[in-house]
Amino acid sequence: MGSHRRLVPSGFDRGALALCVLSAAAAALGAVPAAAAPHDNTRAEVDRLYQEAEKATEAFDEAGERVGALRRQVSQAQDHIARQQERINTMREALGSLAGAQYRSGGIDPTLALLFSDDPADYLDKAATLDRIGAHQAGQLRELQTAIRELAQERAETSGKLAELEKNRRSVASHKRSVEKKLARARQLLNSLPAVERAAYERASRGGRSGMPDLAGAVAPDVRTAAALAAARSALGRPYVWGANGPSGFDCSGLMQWAYSHAGIQLPRTSQEQRYAGRQVPLSQARPGDLVVYRSDASHVAMYVGNGQVIHAPHPGAPVRYDPVGMMPVSSVTRV
Repeated sequence: MGSHRRLVPSGFDRGALALCVLSAAAAALGAVPAAAAPHDNTRAEVDRLYQEAEKATEAFDEAGERVGALRRQVSQAQDHIARQQERINTMREALGSLAGAQYRSGGIDPTLALLFSDDPADYLDKAATLDRIGAHQAGQLRELQTAIRELAQERAETSGKLAELEKNRRSVASHKRSVEKKLARARQLLNSLPAVERAAYERASRGGRSGMPDLAGAVAPDVRTAAALAAARSALGRPYVWGANGPSGFDCSGLMQWAYSHAGIQLPRTSQEQRYAGRQVPLSQARPGDLVVYRSDASHVAMYVGNGQVIHAPHPGAPVRYDPVGMMPVSSVTRV
């Protein structure tokens, strides 16, 4: 596989602020005269906004997953309540039939009924049986009514949680819109750069390569990993899309989830969860198919493809592509 370190661009500073895919642009534009210092500020602002965007997307994905889970719980609770209500209705009908039969048999004082009975012993047996049936039915009804009250309370609590999570999701979506506006402003600033500098910046933002990296000798360790790798490669060139997990667009964790679904493996939705979706291994032992998680907050994830390269969905405006594994600080490597 070779050493990963020699594949990191020479200008990469692991102690610096995480630069996502724009470190190459910083190196290219750093050669301009001192008068271009404001451009450095523009690049730093774009780097910061890209990181904010990734964090916002992962938070949005997580909120969406939680909302979906709660919706399923509410649906199950409602189905349970409906079944319980049906049982109560059946019990009420039975109790009503029994009450009618008792009335037709003589809705008179039990003492008088006993006096007029042709067979007092038979009457007492029947009365005792009716009492037992009535007590049993009433007990069942009370039990079901208690269950209905508990389920109604559970549904109300779950609906409250769902409303809270929907509110949280709207808040995250609002934050996303705010970041998008900032990115648009940053793009306006980038467009104000001289044409030569802007072209260099754009080349670096696209990964600095026009074709496939050298992946000679990089072989998937097993069939399922090969399927995940093939799916990820089939997504090359597709756009980065907020909160998307394919097939027409992806965010970083959405691409990993979609790729591994083709191998029959259901990964969690967010990069923070995917970090713990398998066994962690040293970066020096990374092999094709491993998940490479970036930054201390695990806000970005890519798939290792071999020869010091990863495939990932970088950020808004950059399509799914290959990049060096050392494009930003590596937090962990997970073998699914």
